[in-house]
Amino acid sequence: MSNIPDVKVFACKNSEYIATNIAHALNLEPGKRIYTKFSDGEFGVGYNETVRGEYVFIVQSTFPPSDNLMELLLMIDAAKRASAYKVIAVIPYFGFARQDRKDKPRVAIGAKLVANMLQAAGVDRIVTMDLHADQIQGFFDVPVDHLYGSSVFIPHIQALNLGNISIASPDIGGAKRANSWAKYLNADLVICHKTREKENEVADMKVIGKVKGRNIIIVDDMIDTAGTICKAADLLRKKGAASVRAVASHAVLSGEAYERIAKSRLTEVFFTDSISQKKESPKIKVISTAAMFAETIRNIREHRSISDHFLF
Repeated sequence: MSNIPDVKVFACKNSEYIATNIAHALNLEPGKRIYTKFSDGEFGVGYNETVRGEYVFIVQSTFPPSDNLMELLLMIDAAKRASAYKVIAVIPYFGFARQDRKDKPRVAIGAKLVANMLQAAGVDRIVTMDLHADQIQGFFDVPVDHLYGSSVFIPHIQALNLGNISIASPDIGGAKRANSWAKYLNADLVICHKTREKENEVADMKVIGKVKGRNIIIVDDMIDTAGTICKAADLLRKKGAASVRAVASHAVLSGEAYERIAKSRLTEVFFTDSISQKKESPKIKVISTAAMFAETIRNIREHRSISDHFLF
């Protein structure tokens, strides 16, 4: 692709690794920006080059700390005030997405609040990947391009040349996603049913489906503490699975997640690069989404379809 002068890609501080790869996939260099940190922890951002009349794509995953979200909001506001033609937030990992409903009294709907803030800042469009809940798209009154990591994962899974594949969901909530994978790969479906006594801690788990002698692939949108995935993998192996792998778009990996994965009976875990890795692990494989986001940016600019990345 030749250089497109009216498209600029800017990286926020903690997503420079993926923004740089996206820009290079477009034959562009990341735009020049300003980041100033004050002694009290406050920070300011801006642009060190003109964006007047340009398509401005701002890349930032909103994983903790919340500074990442605040920086994205400030960058959107700065672009609008600098007369950018369109301001598009590219959010590979959309944080607060687990707070998509009021599931108990007196709690916030965090995903809706984040959507409101992004729109208040002046965003014209959102590009994101594998939202925790599809209905979050409805929280926005601007276009949302919701890409699926399956379009980058599937070729890697097929390249493993595994026989007797079964696709597993780590919980009932992920059954729809796992069923889509199973249909596409013509594989059996396995569901792990878990119960919790408190957040981020699995109390009990049962397996529904044929497991013995199967190569199991657990699919999920994110792995946080890795408690559910590792417990599922250990249980599946005890039930006679030949191997257990996991595929998840977002490597949140908080607490003792890396240690749990290392000690588990998982053969390997595939993530995208939506969140940077905190440390290396021989079981963790990271797959780049830069080409997928770059093609989406190109197609948005040229008003072409992006449905190829809505695989399932």
